[in-house]
This record gives sequence, C-alpha cells and structure tokens, in this order.
Amino acid sequence: MKIALLVAYDGTDFHGFARQKHARTVQGELESRLSLLLRAPVETVGAGRTDAGVHAAGQVVSFDVSREIDPAWVQMRLNKLLAPEVVVRTAAKVPDDFSARFSATRRAYEYRLYRSPVPDPFRDRFALWVPGPLSLSKMRAAARALIGEHDFSSFCRLPEPDVSLVRNVHDARWVDLGDGLLRFDIEAGAFCHQMVRSLVGTMVDIGRGRKRAGDMAAIIRATDRAAASQPAPPHGLCLWEVVY
Repeated sequence: MKIALLVAYDGTDFHGFARQKHARTVQGELESRLSLLLRAPVETVGAGRTDAGVHAAGQVVSFDVSREIDPAWVQMRLNKLLAPEVVVRTAAKVPDDFSARFSATRRAYEYRLYRSPVPDPFRDRFALWVPGPLSLSKMRAAARALIGEHDFSSFCRLPEPDVSLVRNVHDARWVDLGDGLLRFDIEAGAFCHQMVRSLVGTMVDIGRGRKRAGDMAAIIRATDRAAASQPAPPHGLCLWEVVY
C-alpha cells in the first residue's frame, strides 16, 4: 500500500527538506523514524525540496509499505518521535500510482516580513525584519508582473544545461496583515531553485526605492540572474499548500 502524509515543520535547524548523507534534513528524519517504526528501509517522495531554513505548513510526503498498516498509527507514532519540530498533520492511504511530487498540479508559498522600529524576537524566526520606509503599493505593482507564463531565469539558480526555467504563475500578491506584518502569496505549477526568495528580495528593493516597480517586467525579460536582487533570507518562506 501507499501512504501520504501532510507534514508541517520548522525548518530553522534543518539543512533543507531533501535527504543528505552528512546533514540533518526533514526527509532524512522522517525516513529514519519510518524505517524504525516499520522495521524496514523506507524511501519517501516529497512534493517540494525546501532549502535550508525554509518552513512548511503543507508539505506532502508519500511512501510505499509492504503490508497493510493504519495511517493513523503512523501519524501518532511519528508525532511522538518528531513533534513539535516536525508534525504530521494528517495521514491517509492513497492510490498506488500517487506521487507526492509528480501528482501535484500546483504549489503555494508564503513569504512573511514585518516592519517595526526594532527586531521582534517573537516574530523573527518566521518573518524577515525590514526596517525603514517601504512602499507596499510599489511591491504590489511589481507582483502583478509575475502572473502568467514567463522564463524566470533572472530569479533562479542555473540548472543543468537544457533545463527550462519557464514557469506559469497563477497568482502573486502582497497582503497587509496589520500590525506591521506583510505576506507575499504566490502559486504556480512548479518553482525553480530560490525563485520565491529572489522575487521577494527584488520586490523589497522596489519597495525601498532601489528599483522601480516597472523594472520587474524588464528583469523578467532579461533572463539574467545579475538583473535581479539577491534572494531574501530563507526564514520568512513557507511551503503553504500543495494542490492535487
């Protein structure tokens, strides 16, 4: 049978989601505990490969087991071993051809930042502190230029040769949550490496007046990483939802 888990985690102390031989990762911790519980090696598939320090509220993980097992039992035991740093929100049996990665049709990320005279220790683990003037209207105008199908080479680490960086962005918007807290929402079929953080870094520079809102379309057309700003730090980013 195949089981899918809906997983949330605080990525602060992990070297990303994907397993690494000599580093602590979310996938590595899940597979280690699952192998212990099921008394057999377990390999998982994740919906998104979040970077070091990036969080998730809606990561989806799937894996095969060689016998029938109660998903609720798996959820309960994993939470006893991993919570609160990693929490299995739900667990369910899924069709044998389901893949957390390849069956996904859309992924949604959030990036949070906050404005205050001094840093806030109760926010700073999950949101970026941005002091000084910041124009939300300019950042919103820049975000509108992202919607649609574009080559996002200006905002992504270069992949292997002949790999396309064309992505279709279905929604991109800044939301004012009040009390100085801002949230950037973006949804697409897929994302390339560091894409969301690079978009946020560029839009924060636009909000600060270092670039113009109208520059965003030109930066996209340039397909040149040097045209965009440096990526925003990882701790404000969260994989919010995966749609199937």
